[in-house]
Amino acid sequence: MKPADYRLESSWNPGGGPHGAFTFTLFNLSGAALSGFKLVYTSLTRVIDATACANATFLRRNANFHEFEPPAGLTLAAGESWTFTVAGLHRPARHCTDGAKSAYLTLSSGKHVPVAVSDLLLEGRVSEPPPVLLPEGRLDLPFALQPWPAEIDAKPGDSFPVILYPEGASADELSAISTCISLTRRLFESDHSVFNLVTSPQGRALTFNKDASLDAEAYRLTFSADRVTLSYSSSAGRQYGLTSLAQMLNGARVSQGKFRFPVSGTISDHPRYSWRGCHLDVSRQFYPVDDVKRLIDILAWFKFNIFHWHLTDDEAWRLEIKAYPQLTTTGVLRGPDEPLLPQLGNGAEPVDGFYSQDDVRDIVAHASSLHVEVVPEIDIPGHNAATLVALPELTDGQEAPESYHSVQGYPNNALNPAVPLTYEFLEKVFDEMVELFPSSYIHIGGDEVANGSWLASPLARKLMAEEGISGTFGLQSYFLKQVKTMLDKRGRKLAGWNEVAHGGGVAAKDSLLMAWENPQVGIELAEQGYDVVMTPGQAYYLDMVQAEAFQEPGASWAGTVPPAHSYAYEAAGEFPEELKHKLKGVQACIWSEHFLSRGYFNRLVFPRLPAIAEAAWTPKASKDWDRFAAIVTLSPKL
Repeated sequence: MKPADYRLESSWNPGGGPHGAFTFTLFNLSGAALSGFKLVYTSLTRVIDATACANATFLRRNANFHEFEPPAGLTLAAGESWTFTVAGLHRPARHCTDGAKSAYLTLSSGKHVPVAVSDLLLEGRVSEPPPVLLPEGRLDLPFALQPWPAEIDAKPGDSFPVILYPEGASADELSAISTCISLTRRLFESDHSVFNLVTSPQGRALTFNKDASLDAEAYRLTFSADRVTLSYSSSAGRQYGLTSLAQMLNGARVSQGKFRFPVSGTISDHPRYSWRGCHLDVSRQFYPVDDVKRLIDILAWFKFNIFHWHLTDDEAWRLEIKAYPQLTTTGVLRGPDEPLLPQLGNGAEPVDGFYSQDDVRDIVAHASSLHVEVVPEIDIPGHNAATLVALPELTDGQEAPESYHSVQGYPNNALNPAVPLTYEFLEKVFDEMVELFPSSYIHIGGDEVANGSWLASPLARKLMAEEGISGTFGLQSYFLKQVKTMLDKRGRKLAGWNEVAHGGGVAAKDSLLMAWENPQVGIELAEQGYDVVMTPGQAYYLDMVQAEAFQEPGASWAGTVPPAHSYAYEAAGEFPEELKHKLKGVQACIWSEHFLSRGYFNRLVFPRLPAIAEAAWTPKASKDWDRFAAIVTLSPKL
């Protein structure tokens, strides 16, 4: 890799303004003089006062995109640097990832060249290193099970079988073992397989028992010195039983002495919640197909059964829709000279990326083979900056530009409920989605529509007068009711974020809402009759920082979320007994603003993802943080 010709270093001074101030220093390492340039960086800590800079001129901002130019006539000789300060920020920087995430220069020739960026430093006080977040842990029973089962009464053996092999298995049961072999080999490529289809004198026999009295996702394992019996009623329970065997035998192999394999007794297991979900935002950062499939493998390993695929947002529309090819040409292409400007992590080179319909079929089939349901999300009506650039005919041409801004700083980014073409567009999108996704749910977002959206639109004002609608959220409710009708016609149920209930909401029947803003919202939704999935940012958002230290990476709007808190959080919380049937489950959310590398992904997602898996599966009375900490180090990662 070629060394950087330019580097941008930054620090944050808490006392430099109402929300502190950045100090940026650009170093010219190119060996040639630099003049007549502009500097762009992307940052979640946005500038809202264009005048509050020193030794630079603020030119423009689009959400997280910021452009500056140096003082007139400035020339940087090789090895020289230019320093400027930026105050007027919309919030303070709290962590090292709150500074510049990417940067580039636009030269006087118009050429764009990359600039390397460094982590944000803290001025004026000691920057403590991040603390250790996971104790060594303690084991009462030495079994490597993630999540821990509902009931276990098993005795560890002094040795373990080299392999487990089927005896008297049907063709369907052999296929299930083969699927589990493939899953284990993908997750642990260098480890010895835990199953074999051929009898082995060094192994232990595995027999199957079809037991109709068990629930669909339940299983029972019975151990003896010469065999293991797996009882199940459906293919899902059978897979979970095989996965538990794979975990225990693999753990006993790779950590001999710490973990062992049962020689007698039983494990009787079933999930706590029916919805055990994990969400992935692929709009802010694009994940290749193989990465998405590996995440699904990890979900299957931890017995999650829902993959919530967040396919569209302001940054990009990632799902191929054949009726609107512009969505995955214009609507995904970001760059200095493209209609969509660079955002978090984007630099001098244009970036794109989307999932073709063949990609989607491949991913859905992969997930289905592992009993993971793919719930797709197109986020509407807000979070559609990319959509509206790709399809400008969806806008009200009379609406004033920048008449409202989203919380992320995007101007006029919501689909307009008063533009008739909006509904034609969505009808065609849903037609293609139902052919691709067999899930009974389609998630329609419904979150973070800025109060004041559409009020400068003459078409919207006319619709409000005709229909007696009051305000932004009344319009949103009107819009989402039309969307729910579209889904009903196609035999699909509506899922959405908790704001779907705003302004009168949609009918509660066949609607499932996700409580993300805070835990109390979930109870309020249940009181209104909605089925609820709990995914509060304060416990289950995996982009949140895990410690208060400035050097800890991640977001902080929902506070600090250490793994111990994610593990201990109880979704049922204060739910009254009469409402607990409305609580369908829990979900981890992976928002990708901070995930510019695999290293950041793994650091922030693990061990909190397996912690949430245990919250979704294991009874409250059986949870044990020290036991979890002792086992979770075996977790596969992306």
